[in-house]
Amino acid sequence: MDQPSSSGRDQALSFAAVADAYDRARPSYPIEAVEWLAGKAAATVVELGAGTGKLTDRLLQLRHDVLATDPLDEMLDHLRRRHPDLRVVRSAAETIPAATRSVDTVVAAQSFHWFDHGPALREAARVLKPEGRIALVWNQRDERIPWVRKLGRLLGSQDQDISNIDPTEILVASKLFGYVQEATFRHWQPLRRAELRDLALSRSNVAVMDPMAQERLLRKVDELFDQYDSGPDGLLLPYLARCYRAVVRPRGLIEEPEHSADLTAAAEAVRQAGSQGPGAPQEEQPTPPAHDPATTLIDFR
Repeated sequence: MDQPSSSGRDQALSFAAVADAYDRARPSYPIEAVEWLAGKAAATVVELGAGTGKLTDRLLQLRHDVLATDPLDEMLDHLRRRHPDLRVVRSAAETIPAATRSVDTVVAAQSFHWFDHGPALREAARVLKPEGRIALVWNQRDERIPWVRKLGRLLGSQDQDISNIDPTEILVASKLFGYVQEATFRHWQPLRRAELRDLALSRSNVAVMDPMAQERLLRKVDELFDQYDSGPDGLLLPYLARCYRAVVRPRGLIEEPEHSADLTAAAEAVRQAGSQGPGAPQEEQPTPPAHDPATTLIDFR
């Protein structure tokens, strides 16, 4: 997989202009896929390229302790409003604001293709604990369905090509991770007319179109919906969630960069809460001092 070009980086940043449509219309991920990626037991998870929180919602549902990062505040604002107590940081994947060997899982949903892979993978390996893992997922439209295939022709192949990425070669070539496992989970997204339009608008290649070309495309998307809609519930868009995971290789001494932060105490609290079970009474924890680094994320200087 090639590194993102300058035009590719521009497309990645184009999501800022369509963050609302992205949040309204992009699909979530099946809970079984998220369990496979991050595990069922409560753990410390750093999410890269979290966007508006489509995967984050599921991680929190499984009671993981999540640090959500993304380079675009416009995307993260949706996540902050939905989960005001969540730790959210504007940060690129190449500079993860977490301490060395402090994280159980580093996960990226629908975003790894935008990263500068060398630096991003080195950072992921740095923050992962021994036996920690990196986990990647893409939602891919199932274009075996005729109307979905027509939608794909309207939207272009770029998004589908991205979703069909296999990162195995990149992970292995980095020599930072071991054997790459993969799994696929099928799911469906219900869409009404306005949501299908938003789904098209949220695509990076559509977001960078000039307004007239964009409107012409969206009219064709509306016509496609009207052609196949047969009831009050709209259409069901089938997806394949393509998942990959790999365990970090053992490493020697790692220098602590300036942008790190200590998440160890938070991780221990999550594990203790998880071991007690959802219905068990929680022990009262002492309030840490204000200067405790475990309570503070990076101060971006």
